[in-house]
Amino acid sequence: MTVFSKNATKWLEKILEERFGHHFLVTASYDYLTLRLDNKDGAIYFDSLSPEFHESHSDHPCGYWPPTEEGFSPVLAKMLPTPAIETPATPLVENDRAGNIVVHYDILGLTYWMLTRLEEIGCSELDEHARFPATSSHAYKNNYLERPIVDEWLHILGQVIQLQWPRIKLKEHQFEMKVSHDVDAPARYAFQSPKGIVRAIGGDIIRRRDFRSTILGPWIWLNSRSRIHPKDPVNTFDWLMRQSEDNGLTSAFYFICGRTNPKRDAQYEPESPQIRQLMHEIHQRGHEIGLHPSYNTYRAPHLIQQEADRLRQVCKQEGIEQTQWGGRMHFLRWDQATTLKAWDDAGMDYDSTLGYADHPGFRCGTCFEYPAFDATGDRALNLRVRPLIAMDCTVMADRYMGLGSTDDAFHAFNQLKNTCRAVKGTFTLLWHNSYFQASKDFDIYRCLLNS
Repeated sequence: MTVFSKNATKWLEKILEERFGHHFLVTASYDYLTLRLDNKDGAIYFDSLSPEFHESHSDHPCGYWPPTEEGFSPVLAKMLPTPAIETPATPLVENDRAGNIVVHYDILGLTYWMLTRLEEIGCSELDEHARFPATSSHAYKNNYLERPIVDEWLHILGQVIQLQWPRIKLKEHQFEMKVSHDVDAPARYAFQSPKGIVRAIGGDIIRRRDFRSTILGPWIWLNSRSRIHPKDPVNTFDWLMRQSEDNGLTSAFYFICGRTNPKRDAQYEPESPQIRQLMHEIHQRGHEIGLHPSYNTYRAPHLIQQEADRLRQVCKQEGIEQTQWGGRMHFLRWDQATTLKAWDDAGMDYDSTLGYADHPGFRCGTCFEYPAFDATGDRALNLRVRPLIAMDCTVMADRYMGLGSTDDAFHAFNQLKNTCRAVKGTFTLLWHNSYFQASKDFDIYRCLLNS
C-alpha cells in the first residue's frame, strides 16, 4: 500500500480547509487515513485506501454507490461513481464503537489523484498536438467526465463531517462564472503581410462567400496602423467586454508573447502599437490581461518564463498593474510533469489550461479553483489551478463534438454551467475573440452569460 507523504497530507488539509472552512488534521498510516478537527473529539477514518490513486494510468475499475440508500443526499445523480472500486462496500459509511465514523472508500485518495492529474504523467496515448485527450481518461472511459466527481464526493464528505461534529458550520460557496479569451488572432487583416492579405481575402470568399472583403480587407489593413480597426471581422473585444460588463463579469484576455512555431503561433508582437492600445483599453475598462504561451513552450520552462516576463514588461510600460497574473497554454498543450511547475517558476498566480480540447467536462474532477501540487516533486506550489470546463470549438467545431451554431450547442454549454451551479462551483468558459463563425454564435454566447 502506498502511503501519502507528509507534504501531500498538508496539501490535502489546505484543500479541505478551502472547501469546508475549517482546519482539519490529516494523518496517514500504512493502511488508513485519519481526519481530525482541531479541539474536537472523535475522528473520521478512511480504511479502504486504493493504491490505484498513486499510479499513473487510466485502467482502474469503476463501480457505483447509491448514497440515498445510506441516508446521504447526492448533489447530482442518484448513483455516484467509485473509481478504483468496482463493488463498493455495504455499508460504505458506518460508526465504530469508539464514536468515530469509518468510510470504506478512499475519498481523499480520489481527490489527490484527480487534482494532481497523476493519471496523465508519463502517458503515451497522446493526440497530434501531444496532448492527453479526453478519450484516454478514466473519466471518459467510465462515463463521468461531465460530472465534477471530486466535488460530488466532497459533498458527501461534508455530510459525514457534520454527522461526526454536528455543531460545526461548514463554509458556504456561491456559484460563479469566469470567462476568458485566448487572443490567437486579434485581427484578420491588421498583422498580415501583403501576401497574407490576399490569402485572407481568398479565405473570406471561398469559406464565407464574402466578396465585400476584396475592398474591405485592404482598407481595414491600411487603417490599422495604430489600432485594430473596429470593422475588422474578429475585432470583437469591445462586444465581449460589454457582455461581461452587462452581466457583472470580468473578461480575461490571454496574449501570445512568443513565436516558437510560426505556423501555430500568432502573427502579432505584444509590443506593437495595436496590441498596446488594446491592452490599455482592456485594463481601463477593468478587465484582465494574461499570458498565452506559444506553441512549443509547454515542455520548455525557460521559454514560459521569458514570455511571462515579456508580457509583464509591456504592461509595465503601459502603466498596467494587476493583483494577479494568469493565463492558459496555447492549443491547451500540457505536460503535467513539466508545465505545472514551469508556470509556478515563472511567478504566475494561476493557470486555466486544464480542460480537454476534444470533449468538455471536468478534467480535474472539480469546478473549484485549488492550490497546485507537483506530484513528481512531492511539493505544494504557489500556483493555483483554475479548471477549464468548456471551450467554444470543443463543442461547436466539426473536428470535435461538431454541434455547430445550434441550439444543441447552447444546451451543451448550459448543461455544464448548470452542473457547476448545482455544486456551487465556477463555470469557466473559454471563447476566442475570433470564434464567431455565424451570427448565431453571438446569440449563443450572450444567452450563455445571461442564463
